[in-house]
Amino acid sequence: MKTARQSLGIHPALVFVLIFAAIFALHAPLLRLPYFWDEAGYYIPAARDLLLTGSLIPRSTPSNAHPPLVMAYLAIWWKLAGYTPLVTRTAMLLVAAFSLLGVFRLAQRVANEEVALASVLCTALYPVFFAQSSLAHVDLAAAGLIFWGLHAYVENRRAATALWFSCAALAKETAILGPLALFAWECCGSSRLRLAESSERRGGGAKDKFLLLVPLIPLGAWYGFHYFCTRYVFGNPEFFRYNVQATLHPLRVLLALLIRLWQTFGYLGLSLLTLGALFAMWRPPLKENGVERPRISLEVQYAFLAVIAVYVVAMAILGGALLARYLLPATPLVIIICISTLWRRARLWLAVVTVVALAFIWGWFVNPPYGFSPEDNLAYRDYIRLHQRAESFLEARYPMARVLTAWPVTDELTRPYLGYITRPMRVVQIENFTAEQMISATDLRSNFDVAMVFSTKYEPRHSLLERWRTWQQWKTRYFGYYRDVPPAAAAQILGGRLVYIEARNGQWVGIIEMEQTIEANAHAENPAIRPESHKTDKQL
Repeated sequence: MKTARQSLGIHPALVFVLIFAAIFALHAPLLRLPYFWDEAGYYIPAARDLLLTGSLIPRSTPSNAHPPLVMAYLAIWWKLAGYTPLVTRTAMLLVAAFSLLGVFRLAQRVANEEVALASVLCTALYPVFFAQSSLAHVDLAAAGLIFWGLHAYVENRRAATALWFSCAALAKETAILGPLALFAWECCGSSRLRLAESSERRGGGAKDKFLLLVPLIPLGAWYGFHYFCTRYVFGNPEFFRYNVQATLHPLRVLLALLIRLWQTFGYLGLSLLTLGALFAMWRPPLKENGVERPRISLEVQYAFLAVIAVYVVAMAILGGALLARYLLPATPLVIIICISTLWRRARLWLAVVTVVALAFIWGWFVNPPYGFSPEDNLAYRDYIRLHQRAESFLEARYPMARVLTAWPVTDELTRPYLGYITRPMRVVQIENFTAEQMISATDLRSNFDVAMVFSTKYEPRHSLLERWRTWQQWKTRYFGYYRDVPPAAAAQILGGRLVYIEARNGQWVGIIEMEQTIEANAHAENPAIRPESHKTDKQL
């Protein structure tokens, strides 16, 4: 099959530059935003520890045992260009561009240039991929390396395949699912996949197959090193309990599997593409010069489906949070197969791809009518800006106050390097903002001066599943669902006064001033006014 250089007349490096320029322009308004949620809670502190101490094991946050490749990559960029969100997000956009180049090369190799261009466009615009492109997470980097590994795999370059998949496993441990899925398929499927066009084989039979297991070596070495340093293998005990031990109930696995299938084939506009491809299957292949348009070979499609299936099943079993970014290695493969099907069978395939692309862009800004993670579209931007303004108000008005709040605001207020405040504030941490936690916090009134409450999840005004009581019970039991108390109600429970509130697109934040703080402020402004709590019985 022709390569990109032969077909397009341009070098892959130029394709990379064009992709990067396009996504950089689209992300330009987002590049100076402070760090969000898991960025602030783990990845940025871990990379910063590596920069400052040279330690591959985080010191300022409990280790989750994630391999260090992406954190080391960020530390190098900070060393060279300075520690700023702009540097961080630009570095991650380079990773996204490299990943999209991998999608292009893979789709071009198994299909053609038209399918490759459309696949890159749709992948780049898919809301989850778009949002993750500038965030300092490890999932997109691992996905990109998997795409390059698959490209080497379909060309039967087994040594290169092992190298790419090894790098992917060192970006995130779950990337090992890619080569394991291919190894299982080769063992259970045909005795020898015919993935190369040429009938000549470069490998040596079973030895080539077992090269797919090579990525287990560097991943195992990392876990051995992690155990040597921390005395636990798969992350700190709480991390392991949340992501493995607490996820193994049969009903939870079944529910998670249904959610994972939706995230893979229908989430945030994907349903338009998959349904379009499904309907196209009812039509005969188009002909050019009397010859049917070729499809992606069945052997390659089966290999892709093996990776997709293993990821969907594994991510239904593992992982306490059902985040869509965990499926980034699988979703672009679905996009490639669907676009190839449309190209082969639908005359108006470009129109369908255009509609899908527009639906993806719509998904950047418009939240779905059900609960979802704000990191899956530009809702994460709304979160950051809400917290920026609220914490600036908090720091300006109550610089010495003790603040009652929950994670991740506890990190945002105590770590100025995350970009929200200029100096650390004292915090009193609670688990969440349920009514039970708010009532329990009343026992701590003497320990805090103000409270910052915020929405810990997106809640649509009218959820599609809101009235299905059984689903609400399942969410609470198996997925840790709870309802945040609104700011006004939280103020009433705590016995304080709501002095700041802001809401945007289903998310909100509020600041509550406690009674003793009000009295202290009044006394500071007019020392002649004595706090009411200090009055004598006669004065009362």
